[in-house]
Amino acid sequence: MAASVPTVEWPTDPQRPTVTVGPSKLALPIHHIPNFIPLHFIIVGCGLGGLAAAYSLGRAGHRVTVFEGAAKLVEVGAGIQISPNVSRLLIRWGLGEELRAAMVKPQAITFRRYKTGRRVGWTKWGTTMDNDYGAPYCHLHRADLLNMLYKLAAPYMTLFLNSRVVKVDADRCCVSLASGASFSADIILGADGVKSMVREVVVGRPDKPIPTGDAAYRAIIPTSVMLQDPELKPLVDCAEMTGWIGPGRHVMAYCLRNKKEYNLVMLHPDRGIQAGEAYDVPGSVEQMRADYAGWEPRVEKLLSLVSHTLIWPLLDRDPLDTWVHPTAPIALLGDACHPMLPYRAQGAAMAIEDSAYLGILFSHISSRRQIRPLLEAYQAQRYPRTTETQLAARANQKIFHLPDGPEQVARDISMREGMEDSLREARKGVSMSTLDPSRSVGNANVWADQRKNQIQFGYDAEAEATRWWNTQGYQLEAEELAFKL
Repeated sequence: MAASVPTVEWPTDPQRPTVTVGPSKLALPIHHIPNFIPLHFIIVGCGLGGLAAAYSLGRAGHRVTVFEGAAKLVEVGAGIQISPNVSRLLIRWGLGEELRAAMVKPQAITFRRYKTGRRVGWTKWGTTMDNDYGAPYCHLHRADLLNMLYKLAAPYMTLFLNSRVVKVDADRCCVSLASGASFSADIILGADGVKSMVREVVVGRPDKPIPTGDAAYRAIIPTSVMLQDPELKPLVDCAEMTGWIGPGRHVMAYCLRNKKEYNLVMLHPDRGIQAGEAYDVPGSVEQMRADYAGWEPRVEKLLSLVSHTLIWPLLDRDPLDTWVHPTAPIALLGDACHPMLPYRAQGAAMAIEDSAYLGILFSHISSRRQIRPLLEAYQAQRYPRTTETQLAARANQKIFHLPDGPEQVARDISMREGMEDSLREARKGVSMSTLDPSRSVGNANVWADQRKNQIQFGYDAEAEATRWWNTQGYQLEAEELAFKL
């Protein structure tokens, strides 16, 4: 009998959790092994990573329960960058048509001097990304991506909204809610973000995020008003991602939703916003404009069109020694274990990759004795990549915000060298990937570094998990068979 896709039932009583229930699966598991055992996963957090994990594990044949403290699933108005390492997963998961309908494909990334607007860096994207990595680089509204992942995950999960997890009991592998209710599972996954409470259970001590000293203004403006201004119209007509970089701050801007909206992210000193505060602190439009006074006229014009803005404090954590509890089947994913500063645009990407990797590993499980080895394999295989990405994002924070002076001049020279290579190849109509990648190694524009691009964008989380199973993980099955003999 065909199962219907559930709809979210928003809570009417703020003190009472609300649950939406979907069937355990609408399709057959992604893998079929003779002795597969379905497990019960609890996922704490229903953001992008939590939804991707619910889908990946539910599709594999497991039962998934998700707890979310918010009363409803919403994303603030903000854009998100989806690089090929994520878009290939979304397309494989059946979201290709929805992705194409909602995305804008930037034709290039451009870096400009903050006062003059002079272009110092440029790298061709557009179809180049598709050709080089088999999947697009695109821009989406975060709410659109959340809705896509929710639709994927809904048939495979039981979702409790308005259900804040206040305690995790490692000995009993159960969670307790603010309402007093408790739930147990075979495995608990903390997908509860940079302020994760599950993380403290895993590491066994208080462990709070660290303010970076930066915060981000976020705003979206309608492109209809930009199209009326001859200076702003080209920013819409030629859909590039544009970064204006200056001392201590920068602006990233790009089109969303079929070029109907223009997304602005403005990084600046945080003025003492504390780690305990909300992500979406209302900001002063006047202060925002003052922070970028004297920047090139287009920036000032764009900010004059902003009616309201939110401030997101940027929080960070050092890489953890472990993502897996020392004795209990409890693990972390996404920002809960490796929070990403936005300077590499890989935060959501790493969380979705984590989820995809877990889904493949646990599609092979045939005994509860394999739970810990699989969780440890997940950490061991994902840790180097996520740590390197964390460090790359931190490096960009410094590169983008250099004060005027010798280091800034050297940065701009490096970016221009990468730009000239990209422009020459664009004129010839060939891909940068055909060049010797050593030519671009270490470029100050990390998106011009072809070796780093291949590492970052050529990665396929599901293929890597399958490779691990085929070369190492299959031994777990052999050990299980030997145990039973």
